[in-house]
Amino acid sequence: MEGISDIKIVGVDEKRPPRVRKEPYIDLFFKLSHKAPPDWCNAFNQLMGAQKSTGKINKTEGLYIETWIRAMEDIPKHLEQLQRGVAETSSGYIARVMQRQHDAESVVNALGQLGGEQGRLNQIIAGLDYRPDALEGRGQV
Repeated sequence: MEGISDIKIVGVDEKRPPRVRKEPYIDLFFKLSHKAPPDWCNAFNQLMGAQKSTGKINKTEGLYIETWIRAMEDIPKHLEQLQRGVAETSSGYIARVMQRQHDAESVVNALGQLGGEQGRLNQIIAGLDYRPDALEGRGQV
């Protein structure tokens, strides 16, 4: 299974290859290694919107970065910028997920400090081990 840290630009969309046209720009559609979740796409679009570089992802589709350049010689440099944007978005996304987990654990720990029956219940719930391999040590597989 592929995760957020595995998202990379792997090529161009075979159905929409770059074409030289009369217009003074070239449309590019870079393909990601796998579909990104909508909130990752939103973060990428927000990051790229704040930079000079253009690039956006349709959050419903989540698979292609749509962008453009004026001169074909700019494509390698532009790709590097987009790759940095993908990496930065993934790092930020992972950090936000980790922070949400930490915040949730803090809430559970705080609830465990309550006294009485509710505090006891909260401590039991906080101490549960959800890993599938946790049963192996207890001889209950």
